[in-house]
This record gives sequence, C-alpha cells and structure tokens, in this order.
Amino acid sequence: MKDFKGKVAVVTGAGSGMGRDLALQLAGKGALVAISDVNPAGLEETERLLKAQGAQVHAQLLNVAEREAVLEYADTVAEHFGKVNLVINNAGIAHHGEVEITEFKQYERVMDIDYWGVVNGTKAFLPYLIASGDGHVVNTSSLFGILAMPGQSAYNAAKFAVRGFTESLYQEMKIAGHPVQVTCVHPGGIKTAIARNATVSDGHDQRTTAELFDKKLARTTSARAAEIIISAIEKNRPRVLVGADAKVIDLLVRAGGSMYEVVIAKFAGRLAPKPETVIQHPSELL
Repeated sequence: MKDFKGKVAVVTGAGSGMGRDLALQLAGKGALVAISDVNPAGLEETERLLKAQGAQVHAQLLNVAEREAVLEYADTVAEHFGKVNLVINNAGIAHHGEVEITEFKQYERVMDIDYWGVVNGTKAFLPYLIASGDGHVVNTSSLFGILAMPGQSAYNAAKFAVRGFTESLYQEMKIAGHPVQVTCVHPGGIKTAIARNATVSDGHDQRTTAELFDKKLARTTSARAAEIIISAIEKNRPRVLVGADAKVIDLLVRAGGSMYEVVIAKFAGRLAPKPETVIQHPSELL
C-alpha cells in the first residue's frame, strides 16, 4: 500500500500512544480514519486532534474482546466510508506476575484483548479488505512475541499467539491470491502508558513495575514507532521490528536459540526485586 490518499484505515486502541500516532500520521497522508478505544476521554481527544488537521474520521467506543460488537463495528465502518483498506489491530493490555500467582481470570483478560481482539478484528474486516482490491492487515505482536520473559507469561502467551496467527494469515492470503497484505509488528520498549495501565499479581508493586519499564526499557517514542510501522505498510513488509532493542533481541534469539532462556533466567532477576509469594492451590487462583 504505497499511497494512503483516499484509503480507509481502521485503528483500534487509538485513544492514546501508538494507536493515536498511527491514526494521526495516516490521516496526514490522506487516509480516512476509523478509530476506536474503550477509553471515552482518550478517544474523544484523538478525534479532536484528527478533526483539527482536517481529517475525515469515524470514532466509536469499542471493546475488541466483544466479538459481536467488533463484527457490527466492521459493518458500520464499511457502510460509513463505503470500503475498508487497512486494519491495524493495535489495542492491547499488559499484566505482570509469575505463573504461580497469576489468576486464571488475569490470563483470560489478557488473552481476550491481546489475542482474541486481534482475531476478532481480522475476521470482522477481512471480507471488506479482500473486496477493496487493495487491503492490508497489521497485527501488533511484541518484542515479547519473539522471546519469553519471567513474569510475563500472560503477555507472552498472547503475543506469541498473535505472531503465529498473523504469519499463518500471511501465507493463506498468498496461497489464495487475495489482494491483502499482512504485517506482524514487534515493538520493543515504546514510550506509552501500557506499563502504567498494566495490572499486576499479588506481591508486585504496580508503580515499581511501571517505573522500571518507563526508565529502563521504553526507548522509542510512540510517534517514531508509528512512522516505522507506516513505512513497513508502504513497503508491504510481512514483519517489522520497532526499536533497536527489538532488533538486538531478535538477533539474540536467532543466534542463541533456546539458550536465550538460560541467559534470561540467570540475569533477569537482577532487574527487579522478587515478589513475596507462596505456591497456591489451583482453586485459589480462580
């Protein structure tokens, strides 16, 4: 998709951070933009910014985990603009906590939004993307869709799943000969509010976890991340690493194979204090 002028772009999780910058930059390139988020204040602000730059915008509150709502949303956007060319499934949340203490409902919440939200958005819009004759699906995985980290089992599971789903979709679109490009995005540490909004398991301090991410791990601005992603869309790249940290980690995993797990296990504990936990019976994690 080399030219965004007149194309209809859908961005979920557009109420802040990377989603907002993606919407603004796409509009700046002439796209008609459909934005959604669960945060009404954030969504309203993004809509205001888009309209201030003269963009045609459709804004709607949406929980990507609610499948029927996403299916209806796709129909609404297609009816409003007459077509859909680009879908960026960007909405996501994070959770920090070891497997021993993470509750089943916390795993389910992360998977519902980070994985099923991507599946819902892809499935809902795919018929419209195929019909457009020039479609593109962009699904946001993560650096944690490349390597696993202690305390990130829920997020890792969802982001690895997004990667597998998206890479399979890419192959299927090629085999079927559909006019739909597919891109899987692996951001490293991006300066957004995702860590500050993340949930944590018992024994972890949310503020400490967020400060660790913001001060030591978040290196790339959301605006720069959006630029990199849009450039990858323009070049029809199936995979994009966002940030120097993502590129370094990708090389580490490729070169070291499963040995990276040994390295991470040995040194990751030095980054943050261990939580005070006891192994719980499964019934206590419900």
